[in-house]
Amino acid sequence: MPRVTLYSRPGCHLCDDAREVVARVCADLGEEYDEVSIDDDPQLLERFGEEIPVTFVDGRQHDFWRVDEQRLRTALGG
Repeated sequence: MPRVTLYSRPGCHLCDDAREVVARVCADLGEEYDEVSIDDDPQLLERFGEEIPVTFVDGRQHDFWRVDEQRLRTALGG
């Protein structure tokens, strides 16, 4: 089960940047991540509409708008 979830939406440049960081960190640390489009779920769209991208680590909100690479590494124990 992935430890990191990235909530995003198509066409979001901040989401593209966050995806690169999440993918790099997860690959380096041997972790998996899941990406969920908020456009596919009205409740997620309501909850995160203006804060995307949003990352969760181990089920808890970690960051929004930008993903700090070192902070994510630390949260994943790397």
